[in-house]
Amino acid sequence: MGTNRQLRKIQDVDIRNKTVLYRSPYDIGVEEIDGELVLTDDSRMVASIPTLTYLLERDCKIVVLTYVKRPQGIEEKLRTNPHAKHLSDLLNRPVQKLDDCIGDMVRTHISNMKSGDIVMLENTRFYSEDNDNDDSFARELAQNGEIIVFDGFPQAHRSQASVTGIMGYLPSYAGLYFQKEYEALSNLLEEVKHPFTVIIGGAKISDKTEAINNLYEIADSFLLGGGVANVFIKAQGREIGGSYLEERSIDTSESEDWVGFAHGLLQKDTDLSLQQKIHVPQDVIIGQVDSSVRETHVISFESDNTKISKTEAIYDIGPVTLQEYISIIDQSKTVFWNGPLGLTEDERFNDGSIAIAKVMEKSSAQTILAGGDTIDVVNDVADLSKFSHVSLAGGATLEFLAGKKLPAVELLLEYS
Repeated sequence: MGTNRQLRKIQDVDIRNKTVLYRSPYDIGVEEIDGELVLTDDSRMVASIPTLTYLLERDCKIVVLTYVKRPQGIEEKLRTNPHAKHLSDLLNRPVQKLDDCIGDMVRTHISNMKSGDIVMLENTRFYSEDNDNDDSFARELAQNGEIIVFDGFPQAHRSQASVTGIMGYLPSYAGLYFQKEYEALSNLLEEVKHPFTVIIGGAKISDKTEAINNLYEIADSFLLGGGVANVFIKAQGREIGGSYLEERSIDTSESEDWVGFAHGLLQKDTDLSLQQKIHVPQDVIIGQVDSSVRETHVISFESDNTKISKTEAIYDIGPVTLQEYISIIDQSKTVFWNGPLGLTEDERFNDGSIAIAKVMEKSSAQTILAGGDTIDVVNDVADLSKFSHVSLAGGATLEFLAGKKLPAVELLLEYS
């Protein structure tokens, strides 16, 4: 047995004429528009089309499996009907929606399918057994196919019946979308080209600390913005006025010393006596906490008399910081960005993020985006196709970059 572990891929198996249980990445919310429920974002569904096309070209019958959000029992607004309709529109072929995901009715329908037929099962989380990783429920789900094609990378960090449980009962192979996510993120950790720059923003630091710790050992520069930067500014002993400062864990609601975490990392940066890795904003855009007051101004932390009152808050990186960040990006061969650098929903505070998006769009470096808010910002001002990889996997991306073993990934790896 070799020492290298490789993904089992759909290209590795003769899948012709199989009934495929397609574990999709379709945990996509819906909204009501003109009385109709529609998907809020179809990027994951679009990303899955190459896999589905591959299966259709090989005359497979496709049984689509997904959960949607966190229903409490059966919730009409969380049925997979809008998902089936949208997938049908994307593929330009019928996608039949079934009203359950297990049972005789489902199995009978699947047994009568013809090559090229596609059905979408009901939201698996209508059964509490899914979240509970119930083995009997996983076995029933697995009875809906002969082979699993797994594209659920955004769900790969979950140990649940419809994610990992089903793989105990059927041969399982990674789909084309799953492969793209896995290979792009693996390269960041194992084969990255230096200089490697990590841009971290967004409101919360709590879901990013483990990824920051792991990437610190690999990256050459960290460029900070958003609420994450506020934590590091506070750790430098500076006042941040009425700025947002995360103090409670998103998972446990318990108080966490994120400022202490930031201080420890800054101290590590100093103790290494190497070129500075962590770049905290030197200047910032200040606005009033009362958003009806529209005036803004720039302050520099290099000034001895810098004061931010409790009625003021930091809302974006300043122009000096922006130029520093652009200079570092221009010298980089790999750039990873997760989290906006300012309050981008307010156009007064989106200059930093927009400028970084445009610089990355034109960069010859390997460029990777992650996080829905980041992707939305970039998509408004730049061409996403110009980026090397756009990760759609949310929390799974951050856990993977934290060096954690994702349960579904582990089940799809084998020694070569």
